[in-house]
Amino acid sequence: MEPPENSKVALEEAEEIILRWDSTASEEAREKMIFQGDRIEVDRYLSAVDQIQRSISSVSISDDQAKINSAIQIAMARLEDEFRNILLTHTSPIETDSLTDPSSSTHSAATSFSTGVGEFEDDGDEDKEEEEELLRRGDSSNSVSYRSTSSIREIDLIPSDAVIDLRSIAERMISAGYLRECIQVYGSVRKSTVDSSFKNLGIEKLSIGDIQRLEWDQLEVKIRRWIRAAKVCIRIVFASEKKLCEQIFEDIGTSIDDACFMETVKGPAIQLFNFAEAISISRRSPEKLFKILDLHDALMDLIPDIDVVFESKSSESIRIQAAEILSRLAEAARGILSEFENAVLREPSRVAVPGGTIHPLTRYVMNYISLISDYKQTLNELIVSKPSTGSRYSGDPTTPDMEFAELEGKTPLALHLIWIIVILQFNLDGKSKHYKDASLVHLFMMNNVHYIVQKVKGSPELREMIGDDYLRKQTGKFRLAATNYQRATWVRVLYCLRDEGLHVSGSFSSGVSKSALRERFKTFNAMFEEVHRTQATWLIPDSQLKEELRISISEKLIPAYRSFLGRFRNHIESGKHPENYIKYSVEDLENAVLDFFEGYPVSQHLRRRSQ
Repeated sequence: MEPPENSKVALEEAEEIILRWDSTASEEAREKMIFQGDRIEVDRYLSAVDQIQRSISSVSISDDQAKINSAIQIAMARLEDEFRNILLTHTSPIETDSLTDPSSSTHSAATSFSTGVGEFEDDGDEDKEEEEELLRRGDSSNSVSYRSTSSIREIDLIPSDAVIDLRSIAERMISAGYLRECIQVYGSVRKSTVDSSFKNLGIEKLSIGDIQRLEWDQLEVKIRRWIRAAKVCIRIVFASEKKLCEQIFEDIGTSIDDACFMETVKGPAIQLFNFAEAISISRRSPEKLFKILDLHDALMDLIPDIDVVFESKSSESIRIQAAEILSRLAEAARGILSEFENAVLREPSRVAVPGGTIHPLTRYVMNYISLISDYKQTLNELIVSKPSTGSRYSGDPTTPDMEFAELEGKTPLALHLIWIIVILQFNLDGKSKHYKDASLVHLFMMNNVHYIVQKVKGSPELREMIGDDYLRKQTGKFRLAATNYQRATWVRVLYCLRDEGLHVSGSFSSGVSKSALRERFKTFNAMFEEVHRTQATWLIPDSQLKEELRISISEKLIPAYRSFLGRFRNHIESGKHPENYIKYSVEDLENAVLDFFEGYPVSQHLRRRSQ
């Protein structure tokens, strides 16, 4: 049946409008864009497209059908160009703004460790960097509106009038069966914009292999940057892209907005998460623990937002990938802690540190576990099993004992920290055997256990986890080591100041053997000079501990020497060359004790007393 005359006229007018804007046939049509011109012309063109689409079902003559199909193809090609141009016109690379996201928070130790056992290295406090940056739309309008859902901050990326135009075009393209073309155009333009935003945020296009080949110090910088950038990407960039898809495509067709959203962000999202995935499966080593925990905490914080932004069925793979990376980061942290324990136990250095000072291993381990305590909230959730330890019944000489019955009520993390201290001391005990001087063995253990105690006391979190009971035991250990040092050094020196062996038969006052007495003074002088010469080069880094030990030595040595000198001075001074035997005054010895444990050699001879 022929269409009514007025419908035919309307169709012919619509075809004329469509053909007038056929860019393949007209130079003017190629140079101009409909939606950049007069709004009357825009409305006229859209009405023409609608008229053509309505006519499809009512036309029966094949010639008319062919003309309409041709007009539809020309119109769709034109609308595709207009759609692309509007997107490009109102979309420039998203730039960072000075504002920060008020929901942002990062728990970072801002630390790095050397890869081997050695001095702990702290980057110190860095200038506070923006952890999240509010991204502003780069179009001609300065107005930006937000829709806030928890920590998500959506930005209007394109002005509302342009969104209306895009939606009107999308409706007609999808209605005409050009859904795929519409999605492809939209995805290609918006994805390039997301890529530009990634570049502005410092997110590089690196494969998992590329990332794993980087040196750790390079990765540390990239991890810090990734944490900041990921928060912006999820909460602002991706969330705003999702909002834009909803504004243009929602309710036009089944899940078309989701399809456009995934077309835009799937590639960038995979690129973003590939970095965290590469870190989660990289070779484990102790220095990586804290950055891995930073990554874990950042991703854990983002998971609720990821679930909101990628809530649709089509984006399920992104949610799954994020959850799997989080699980692998947790497993990596547990594995690193276990490997760290083994490394401390087996640390092989055999060269004794000069002067019995604090071993680099002690400093490294204690600074390491102090940082672990800073992450106790996270690690208390991740560490759920007790450490694998030896027991007094195991009979394994290569592993120390640790009985959990004495540590009831401690969290698994606290037990791991105590176990690390146990194996550290076990290793130090083995290293102390490299000293040939028994006194230096005890001084070395005193220095190191004292350092352990001070580090625990200096960290409220560490002290709370380890507990004062265990701390008191450690304090008792270094005090016992100090006592053992004094016994090993000074018992034999003070033995020279005894009365036994100086008297001959007869009255007490006149029965002193001068030859024995002279020999006793010579022996004391030689022994004290040797102790003074040797132990001045030994080192006690802690000034309070050094002073306490010097006082303890003086309290035993000075009264004994003063008493011995008082009892027998006259017997020596009444003979020849008394200065060869009574070489030092009490004051000389008091001053000599002040040379002890300074860590550098002194004169071969003590300063002689005034004659």
